[in-house]
Amino acid sequence: MIKGKYLLLAALLMFCACNGNENTEEKQEETQTVFARGADASWVTEMEAAGKLFYNAQGQQTECFALLKSLGFNAIRLRVWVNPTNGYNGLEDVVAKAVRAKNLGLPVMVDFHYSDSWADPGQQYPPAAWKDYDLDRMAQAVAEHTTAVLNALKEKGVQVDWVQTGNETPTGMLWPLGSVSDKAGGAGFATLANAGYNAAKAVFPKAKVLVHIDNGYDLGRTTWFLDLVKQSGAKWDVIGLSLYPDESNWQSYVKRCTSNMMSLANTYKCETMVCEVGAPWDATWAGDFLTAIVQGARNTSGCLGVFYWEPECYGNWNGYTKGAFDNSGKPTAALGAFAQ
Repeated sequence: MIKGKYLLLAALLMFCACNGNENTEEKQEETQTVFARGADASWVTEMEAAGKLFYNAQGQQTECFALLKSLGFNAIRLRVWVNPTNGYNGLEDVVAKAVRAKNLGLPVMVDFHYSDSWADPGQQYPPAAWKDYDLDRMAQAVAEHTTAVLNALKEKGVQVDWVQTGNETPTGMLWPLGSVSDKAGGAGFATLANAGYNAAKAVFPKAKVLVHIDNGYDLGRTTWFLDLVKQSGAKWDVIGLSLYPDESNWQSYVKRCTSNMMSLANTYKCETMVCEVGAPWDATWAGDFLTAIVQGARNTSGCLGVFYWEPECYGNWNGYTKGAFDNSGKPTAALGAFAQ
């Protein structure tokens, strides 16, 4: 009889454990079906260390991520550098910020730059420690770095819903091995991007992996790049775009970007996302632009969401003026677009 009770207890514990795992998986799946109104707030720890504070509309000092959540943001994007000189955007800093997001129930997008500093179409330089690697060793390094960062987040219970394997990569990544051009082709890029893709899926099987391209209004440039790397076997789940218009073109850029996302989804049979948007914090048209791109993306079939790049940035921080807080550290009215 005693043995029977132990068997019954063991069965109940196993049932509860299975249900717990299922609930965790269901939670991630449910989050991914919600339209993401996200913020890349990677500068937050560096700003805080410099004495920057954040305030709500009533002037009350508020923790940055909590403030963003109160404004309607429901996800956080964090960039990752390999060996940054000051530690910011490195592994420990990223984990610390991701835990803050987790504690507020905000899922995370991890944006791998695969560099020690900024990576974008004009600069895709490998980390100093990787500079002499051949293609096979570089792909191994990409996989190891991706695995290490994502495992560190997983160990802290951080929910990673999206992973970018490269940042704004139409010219490739990890030059020259991963350069993309008519002459170079896309094979090197595909090898490196797929190393990141496979590593991400091994740690977070349900996370969606993005290929990220700037100038979301330029369909020809985007399809040229995607066709070239796809021919070489590059893998992705989602096509991510950036969009930074000015006063003279924001309306046409929004129309073109949303139209492009529909075209890209049909052509490549995948979902899309606007990974970065921004406008000058004091622009009279900023609110109209943000409302238009958020609504346009929401109405575009297969678009997963919109992320504002560094909305918390203010006071000419690092010379950047496209944050969405005013010079007193309060959010501008333009962020009302993310409360929809």
